[in-house]
Amino acid sequence: MGRFRSLGMIVIFDVAAPLVAYKLLRSHGFSAVNALLLGGVFPAVHVAAGAIRNRRLDVVGALVLAGIALGTVTGLISHSSRLLLIEGSVPTVIFGVACLVSLCTPRPLMYRLALEFTGPDTARGREMIGLWKYDGFRRVFTVITWVWGLAFFIEAALRVVVVYSTSAGTALAISSATPFIWAGVLCAWTVGYGTWQRKKGERQAAAAGFTIDASTEQLDAASPQ
Repeated sequence: MGRFRSLGMIVIFDVAAPLVAYKLLRSHGFSAVNALLLGGVFPAVHVAAGAIRNRRLDVVGALVLAGIALGTVTGLISHSSRLLLIEGSVPTVIFGVACLVSLCTPRPLMYRLALEFTGPDTARGREMIGLWKYDGFRRVFTVITWVWGLAFFIEAALRVVVVYSTSAGTALAISSATPFIWAGVLCAWTVGYGTWQRKKGERQAAAAGFTIDASTEQLDAASPQ
């Protein structure tokens, strides 16, 4: 129920509310830029409320707020609705860059985020910390980080294409929903890939155990009684 509640809040504040606000404000004579700016208040309030409730601002929330702030400044200066919508891709690009740059550090970003969401002090978190010493486990998170980084670059490019090929209202609708759809697809792939790698490791471990047991039995049979 908690997950469904969180998903419902995302749909309301980050997707539905900006779209409804944009339509209402445009119907009352507001310019496209002003309507977009005022509609951006709802996602900002959602992130701020979550930060206050959890007493901390996570990486995703910080990127969202940074994108809203940058878009607001750009919109007020340029008075361009298209440029304002494109600025929403800035957090996406930043996250993609962070993923790829983190591959040069001791811990890829997706591993750090997974550990943060799991909780380093939980049983699963401690297990993740312990598994990091294995090459196969590190390789899994390296691949995941590569995929997420490249995927976010692709999403940003698609958003630019949408902004310059559709109206402001249509671009807002697509831009509001796309990040969540994109993240959902990536999460589904990540879970599937992780499950496949885990089962692959279990099969390899079972095969190795069988080989060791068989060799032990042969040695026992060959040894003098």
